[in-house]
Amino acid sequence: MQKKVIGALALGLLSSAALAQSSVTVYGIADAGLLVERGAAAGQTSKIGSGIASGSRLGIKGKEDLGGGMVLAFGLENGNNLDSGTAAQGGLLFGRQAYLCLTTRAGSFSIGRQYSPFYKTLNNVADPFQTGLAGNSQNIFANNSRVDNSVEYITPQVAGFSADVLYGYGEVAGDASKNRSIAASGTYENGPLTLVLAHQQRDNALATAKSRNTMLTARYRFGEMVTAHVAHARNKDLLENESKDTLLGFVVSLPVGKLLVSYIDHNDDSALRQDARQGAVGYLYPLSRRTDVYTAYGHINNRNGAAFRVGTATDTGTGTTGFNLGVRHVF
Repeated sequence: MQKKVIGALALGLLSSAALAQSSVTVYGIADAGLLVERGAAAGQTSKIGSGIASGSRLGIKGKEDLGGGMVLAFGLENGNNLDSGTAAQGGLLFGRQAYLCLTTRAGSFSIGRQYSPFYKTLNNVADPFQTGLAGNSQNIFANNSRVDNSVEYITPQVAGFSADVLYGYGEVAGDASKNRSIAASGTYENGPLTLVLAHQQRDNALATAKSRNTMLTARYRFGEMVTAHVAHARNKDLLENESKDTLLGFVVSLPVGKLLVSYIDHNDDSALRQDARQGAVGYLYPLSRRTDVYTAYGHINNRNGAAFRVGTATDTGTGTTGFNLGVRHVF
């Protein structure tokens, strides 16, 4: 009898352990290379840069299976500059991400410092350069990438459709709309086609004005060789000035490596007519599954006093022309 009781207890403990399986992973990206920037008022700049193709980072993520279809996960991600050893994102300890997420059969709920649905759409679907290198779409498109004090809900995918909604608290006493952020996206995926409609808006510190960005984007994979990207965004800034951004790009898989190409047109609808055009080309050469060498060239033609600059994944740039050459290792 005693052996049966002990056996039942052991089986129960093993079952509980299986339900509460957990894991913690350390990961990161080390990215650095040469930057040459031209077209600035001060002249040409040549320098060593960090986070050119992807922001250099060191992260810790983990999850625990709570049973019943529920999983609790967390992420703490530090951005850093390999060229100087300093912290990125203004010196924040976990400036890239810091969140806690509960996933259930009804979707996932997360809280913390998180990427906005608009930025994720731009990075993951619209931009062939994935907001990196000299072709970074954020050189021209809206670049509000992260939202502090935010709560996010992502639905499960049903018949190819899913949605992502985020609310960022302004945390100003007496007026919840001050410094508030609201963002959302709706996605449809069917085989090689991905369609996303994304929107974001931010109130200023006094809640007297808000900026708005709405983007429709599509990505289509033509077999394993070519992926086409197209996006169109309508914008309104805090001064109520309106503009439109249009992107067309391709990723071509070569016998060795990938070719990246994009063209962006910025149409300023204000009286100033400060239009701009960006063209960029890049190449990724894999040295291994985790390491690649890259090069890229981007140029912006500003009109009527527009001041857009060619940057990288983490640098806003200084001039209208940028050349990149570097290496990226993912671990």
